[in-house]
Amino acid sequence: MSASNENGSRSGQRAGVFDVRQVIAALFVLYGLVCTLMGLFGTSSREIDQAAGVNINLWSGIGMLIFAGSFILWGWLRPIVVPTDSESESS
Repeated sequence: MSASNENGSRSGQRAGVFDVRQVIAALFVLYGLVCTLMGLFGTSSREIDQAAGVNINLWSGIGMLIFAGSFILWGWLRPIVVPTDSESESS
């Protein structure tokens, strides 16, 4: 059960960087940037022809960046709240 204050909102300390969603988002941003840049600057027309005419690096990189953005937004809108020591003792 989560601790709440007089207003009904949860109180405590936010998990911040220790939230696993932020770590996952950071990895997807890194890989997404690499794939997007490879799609923009490192893909030849021969490679695109081999992939049925689709610049797969570009599209997968954009997809990863969108996925990372959704994880960042999720962590920002619904942060994990860790109860403080005084709250856990009183419960």
